[in-house]
Amino acid sequence: MTDTTLIAPQRKPHALELAPVFIFLVLALAPVAAAFGPETYLLGLFTRVMVFAIAALALDFICGYGGLVSFGHAAFVGIGAYSVGILSAHGVTDILISLPVALAASAIFAYLTGTVCLRTKSVYFIMITLAFGQMVYFVAGSLAPYGGDDGMTLQVRSTLLGFQPFKNDRVFYYAVLLFLLAAYLACRAIVASRFGRVFRGAKENPVRMATIGYDVFKYQRIAYVIAGMIGGLAGFLLANVVEFVSPAYMSWQRSGELIIMVLFGGIGTLYGAIVGAAAFLLLEDGLGSITENWKLIFGPMLVLIVLFARGGVVGLIERLTGRAGRG
Repeated sequence: MTDTTLIAPQRKPHALELAPVFIFLVLALAPVAAAFGPETYLLGLFTRVMVFAIAALALDFICGYGGLVSFGHAAFVGIGAYSVGILSAHGVTDILISLPVALAASAIFAYLTGTVCLRTKSVYFIMITLAFGQMVYFVAGSLAPYGGDDGMTLQVRSTLLGFQPFKNDRVFYYAVLLFLLAAYLACRAIVASRFGRVFRGAKENPVRMATIGYDVFKYQRIAYVIAGMIGGLAGFLLANVVEFVSPAYMSWQRSGELIIMVLFGGIGTLYGAIVGAAAFLLLEDGLGSITENWKLIFGPMLVLIVLFARGGVVGLIERLTGRAGRG
């Protein structure tokens, strides 16, 4: 007779464990729903949601798991976007060139600035990242050959070996979705790896991690470069979405919006950044259609979320599903 006590019980997956699957399923089916409405507008809106979700995901990676609150993260987005714009102005539009250049430029900037920023802690880290972000913002505004403060328009979206696959909005949408999925899975794998455990440990107790023998600064700088590259990817895609490049992409206000997205969705969850980006942009779009002073409505909503829904939207859902399960 089989001893059933030796058989481990099958644990039912928690609802939030399936949340990423549900999120990507909804995003995959969104174009189908968009076909029943203003398709071009809805595809453009949800494409922007995914692009900013990539940028917010990168910020959540270093902020939620490493405690590195960057107020200049939009600089990486701007660098990625300007890499596309500047190359396009010189007739180089192939994605096999522009994407690596965007990633490399963002990585180099992250490495150089990270070497300085990571020497500081707490509010000093926040302020110095803000300073570097504003530095890049003013440099972009001074680039007169590339539009200066007015920005520059892309004549064509990025091409691939002479073809224009991104010209089709639906194809471009799914390409962005694949980039978002790849960024999410990459961050999730890194967090779960040995590197990720050290990185998370440095957030909790950097002195202990250094005592054990880990170079905390090295791990944090690598993570900062990874986040910068993902931010550059978001900038590359953003330039192709709107077919326009502007210094506004790297302003401190944009960095603040990315932080809000992370907090709104749920910091330290990765998929919460996707939820936060969607909530922020959809609320902006919906409230903006009602009044131009939509931030007067959104501001109190954010305050209520922070005060009464610790962990953002994800944390709120977790508590509600927990109560329902106990009920």
